[in-house]
Amino acid sequence: MPLQYHLELDKQNTLKLRQLQKDLPSFCASFFRGIDQVTSSRTKIAYAYDLKVFFQFLLEEKKLRSDIYDFEARDLDRLSLVDLEEYMEFLKYRTKKKTGKEGQIEEVEVLNHNKSIKRKISSLKSFFGYLYKTEQIKENKTALLSLPKLSQEEIVRMDQGEVAQFLDQVESGEDLSKKEKLYHEKNQVRDLAMMQLMLGTGIRVSECVGLNCSDVDFQNNAIRIHRKGGKEVSIYFSDEVEQGLRAYMEERKAKIPASGHENALFLSLQNKRMSVRTVE
Repeated sequence: MPLQYHLELDKQNTLKLRQLQKDLPSFCASFFRGIDQVTSSRTKIAYAYDLKVFFQFLLEEKKLRSDIYDFEARDLDRLSLVDLEEYMEFLKYRTKKKTGKEGQIEEVEVLNHNKSIKRKISSLKSFFGYLYKTEQIKENKTALLSLPKLSQEEIVRMDQGEVAQFLDQVESGEDLSKKEKLYHEKNQVRDLAMMQLMLGTGIRVSECVGLNCSDVDFQNNAIRIHRKGGKEVSIYFSDEVEQGLRAYMEERKAKIPASGHENALFLSLQNKRMSVRTVE
């Protein structure tokens, strides 16, 4: 029986994390084991990416070791607060190597804003905090680092008129190119159902694509979704959303889902569960 979406995603993220850890010093493995039960798989992947950037900084800018695999936890005790502040400065603007289309190595410029810098420093604070708690380092110097201040961004919401206009656009496909209209004709019922559902309930895109057919309850006009941490909740929807879902599910009966995607509610043109990026 195919795994539920969130379990399958967790499995994929766990396998990806194992690969990412191969590019980190061996002592980092204890950190990921230590936070395993209290941290989502997606967050652990973000930690792995952030730690790789940090150790590359120590390797290339501070010359603490000749190879990233040679680092030991005690090397972090050699760092001063100034070193860590220099890392924050380094994060603002850096270059990273990327493999080009023809296999050649290219240097790509990366400009990070405060939001990205704050996340990377938060990852570092969690890492140092764990190492200090488990007595792998003598002092947690990241506790002295101040996180960048973020400007409060105003949340932009559509009013009722804008929502109606948006849904009309999804339904009609007006102003689309000839090629776009071909896709629109194939996906119009599905796309309208998705947009009505997300706008009508406020669920996340990830929660929308994670829905199975069995998660839709027309008797109570509700959907069952999985929040972070595996918690199941029921979200209720309007009659308008019900009409869109019923129309799509009737159309879906004619589709033959790809193997492993039989339970997915929203299917792509390849008859596979849609991804967040596809919806976006």
